[in-house]
Amino acid sequence: MSLYSKGLSVRDIKDHIKEIYDVDVSAEKISLITNTVIPLINDWKNRPLEEVYAIVYLDASFYSVKEDGIVRKKVIYNVIGINLDGYKDILGIYIEKTESSRFWISDLNDLKARGVKDILIASVDGLTGFVDAIQAAFPKTEVQMCIVHQLKNTFKYVVHKYRKAIAKDLKPIYQAPSLEAAETALAEFEKKWGETHPLAVQIWKNNRDKLSVYFKYSEPIRKLIYTTNPIENVHRQFKKITKNKNVFPTDESLIKAIYLAAMRVTEKWTDRIRDWEQILNELRIYFGDDRVPIF
Repeated sequence: MSLYSKGLSVRDIKDHIKEIYDVDVSAEKISLITNTVIPLINDWKNRPLEEVYAIVYLDASFYSVKEDGIVRKKVIYNVIGINLDGYKDILGIYIEKTESSRFWISDLNDLKARGVKDILIASVDGLTGFVDAIQAAFPKTEVQMCIVHQLKNTFKYVVHKYRKAIAKDLKPIYQAPSLEAAETALAEFEKKWGETHPLAVQIWKNNRDKLSVYFKYSEPIRKLIYTTNPIENVHRQFKKITKNKNVFPTDESLIKAIYLAAMRVTEKWTDRIRDWEQILNELRIYFGDDRVPIF
């Protein structure tokens, strides 16, 4: 089980045991042993959650799984939450065939069924319909679109030789000290690049409201919500642990590997978010005592 949780494939484990102990263990036997974690996974997936989370990150990553003899891409949906005590946890891991807002709303409703009544701020990527899906499940939640994803999407519409210049001119927008300064910088950006790169400008104008939530907060909160980087770091750790498994034989094997990887990641999350007292006080001012109760 330890070897499996560190990313070794069934074949690697089989070879390792043979090399170290000179014992032959079949792949079927190893799978049966690792299957003993499935009841733990089910208990973990259905465990009760807290009623309120200050910040929640939502993102997906892709893995290859063999299905009916064909290798297909599967999506692992991941939800990470920071509770009112300032501690981070993985709230849910879900597997689907594609990434869409329809599946996200199903996963969000699962969080509700497990006890979540309110999310103050959600940090997400630019998936179409994502904001609507979140607010359908949690109508009061503020949604901040990831600036890093926005930049990546912008460069899809930029001629390569202009990328450095445009990247430089975008910084005054997302690094602005206030919303007013960001609006001014966006107007300057449009004036300079609107004629030659209209789509690069339009994507910022279209997403203005979703990108600007973080401006009203102080720097500690801004750092927490302006990007989905915290959850992407987790995905990178998952990929690092599962890198030896290019293709998973079943959905079940993928879930086992991701769950065990998640347990290895979260066991290190023992520290409170930095400056949490300041952050919590500020959130209480913005959202009120009814949504951020004083314990």
